[in-house]
Amino acid sequence: MERILPAVRDWALHDAAHSRHIEQQALAQAAPQMLMRRAGTAVAALARALRPHARSVWVVCGPGNNGGDGLEAAVHLHAAGLQVEVTLTADPARLPVDAAAALGRATAAGVPISAQRLSMEVPHIAIDALLGLGTHRAPAAEIAQCIGQLNALPCPVLAVDLPSGLNADTGQPYGEHCVTATQTLALLTLKPGLFTGSGRDHAGDVWLDDLGVALDLAQRTAWLGGATGISATRRHVQHKGSFGDVAVVGGAAGMVGAALLAACAAHAAGAGRVYVSLLDDSASTLDPQRPELMFRPTWWQDSASALGDTTVVCGCGGGEAVRATLPRLLSAAGRLVLDADALNAIAADSSLQQLLIARRSRGRQTVLTPHPLEAARLLNTSTSAVQADRLAAAQQLAERMDCVVVLKGSGSVIAAAGATPLINPTGNAALATAGTGDVLAGWLGGCWSASGADAQQAARHATWLHGHAADLCTAAPLRAADLIEAMHAASPR
Repeated sequence: MERILPAVRDWALHDAAHSRHIEQQALAQAAPQMLMRRAGTAVAALARALRPHARSVWVVCGPGNNGGDGLEAAVHLHAAGLQVEVTLTADPARLPVDAAAALGRATAAGVPISAQRLSMEVPHIAIDALLGLGTHRAPAAEIAQCIGQLNALPCPVLAVDLPSGLNADTGQPYGEHCVTATQTLALLTLKPGLFTGSGRDHAGDVWLDDLGVALDLAQRTAWLGGATGISATRRHVQHKGSFGDVAVVGGAAGMVGAALLAACAAHAAGAGRVYVSLLDDSASTLDPQRPELMFRPTWWQDSASALGDTTVVCGCGGGEAVRATLPRLLSAAGRLVLDADALNAIAADSSLQQLLIARRSRGRQTVLTPHPLEAARLLNTSTSAVQADRLAAAQQLAERMDCVVVLKGSGSVIAAAGATPLINPTGNAALATAGTGDVLAGWLGGCWSASGADAQQAARHATWLHGHAADLCTAAPLRAADLIEAMHAASPR
């Protein structure tokens, strides 16, 4: 059994279909009820480890094998001397074979089992074994009532495999009733829905017990990305030219701060030189806080060779004015990070979309950093549709535009055309402040320029560090300018 976050390595994620296939293979090779018994042992062990002094436990079991896992756990907890109460929200005569066998063992062991909760006492810990991979609709009736009771408890709630009511693939609740667990013990496989969408809020701390089954990683749906290997270590012989140039194009009237945040982040990430091409002609050409930034009006009109040798971050605070810069940048920029208003302009103009798609065939790499609304505009759909399946939306956008996509949000998704998507495990709601997206875009550009990594590696590293800095910070909300310094302090050395 291992705790997953903070992730120190990559973890394979398997969706419901792949998880069921792995389970069927394991069941075919194991003795009858062996997997369920192992699952029950693991659940009971984690419950006792989480609350070593607990004297009472409420186990809520549903109509499937998830309920059987809960019944097996109840047997072990009862044998350990805890006061166990089981609520079974199912017809015992209709339980699956393994779950029915678990019910028989629990009954024979003297575990109290009833259709409704009888005790009014608050347990020291509760176990959610209501619904697992087999659910495809919103919980109702007795199950919905039990979910409400679990969510009202002041004690820790341990979910078995998944919080009941959560979609294993998307991380979105099936309806209004979904368990908010303190801990989740994933069994056999890790499911992507535990780490993106609303999954993090509902799953709490996630653990994995593979039940002794070797996983087929070739069937993975996605990766949960651990810390990356990009380092900021510099050799004595290197100079500023060794770390490339970044140009930030953005900052229309009233939004100059967005471009300056991106530029400061690019410099802190390690870029050798950072140019700022503001779209507000009346803005100052000096940042007294960061005088090392070099202001170049209409830099985007420079020679094709200059643009081709530079990492360009475009769109931060660009407003409508950024539209005029895009044909040139899409055609000539060597490495291009597109954010905010640049994405909105491309979404509204099919000719710009064609220029973007053509970049890959000319050996030019591009990273898009949309939030869900910007992704929805690019995909000509709704924000709710994007959020309903974040992995699929990010991959669809990457394939359509032939580039790397960072779909921001809880469990940011990094997708690339022809590659397995990755969910970023770091970050929290402290990042939900104005300007933090500009910082991510700028840092990505600076990291990409300085490290020599490819677009996907740079996107992964910048996204991980962006969230990691927020995880280390005790202040919330985290102001964007402070985030730059936090990322700089947290950078691998």
